[in-house]
Amino acid sequence: MNALRSIKWPYALIALLAVAAATVGLLRPQLIPAGAATGKKKPGATARIKQNPPPELFTDAEIAAIGKLAEAQRKKADALFAHWKAQHGTARDDTAFAAWAARQVPAPPAASARTAELHQVQQLAKTRTAAGKKAATWLEAYGKKDIWKLYLHDQRELIPAPQGTAEKAELKAALKLGKTISDQLAAKDKQPAPFVLDPTLRPEKHIQPGAKGPYSYPSRHATRAAAAVTFLSALSPHRAPEYAWMRAEVLYSRLYMAGHVTSDLTAGTLLGDLIGDYELMVSGH
Repeated sequence: MNALRSIKWPYALIALLAVAAATVGLLRPQLIPAGAATGKKKPGATARIKQNPPPELFTDAEIAAIGKLAEAQRKKADALFAHWKAQHGTARDDTAFAAWAARQVPAPPAASARTAELHQVQQLAKTRTAAGKKAATWLEAYGKKDIWKLYLHDQRELIPAPQGTAEKAELKAALKLGKTISDQLAAKDKQPAPFVLDPTLRPEKHIQPGAKGPYSYPSRHATRAAAAVTFLSALSPHRAPEYAWMRAEVLYSRLYMAGHVTSDLTAGTLLGDLIGDYELMVSGH
């Protein structure tokens, strides 16, 4: 694993804590923001990650394949979104866009193809290590929203406050839309997660025999990550490779711990890219 790549964070303190955790294991979650202990205010993304900095994440070699598949969705999304823009203009219409974007997501693969993908996840599960599980657990916990909010917080320190406030709201809107559409599609397509199809992949989930869900197509993590990467990369193009790297980390973690198969992730990435394009357009970037 690449320890240095795992600590590219906007605060020197976070980096120092992450290194300390990885090297001597002495970190304790002591950084609690004022008011959190009394229940007055819940800690935000920055505070949560300060309390639990990233462990060593997966190597570039491990995440390369899923990273390439995610990148391949970019051109598809841009071409599709051009049709939306031509037909609907630049005004915000979340309801109409959500219905349209859902129709752009391919139907789930045939049962035989999904079975083959499940076999790939089963083989990957045999290679799990304690360090890998730790990395995947961290990425699962923070990969939906907090990582992307922290990246934006980093950007906001370099721009006027009103602009930063607006961009914070825009990213939040994109992440929320990603959850809404991916949840609706998952409920419609009813594709069981790998650990439902094979409960031995995640015995701690205590899946009951005959269970149907949770459903995994498309991946909520992939949708939100892609939406965030598309949005953040437009705001700060020179950091786009770092955002893409983190997206691949998040996606690989979902394969590693049998939360998804590959088609769940590529479908979610396509959807997220569309959402990112949409939020950039309606917010005037």
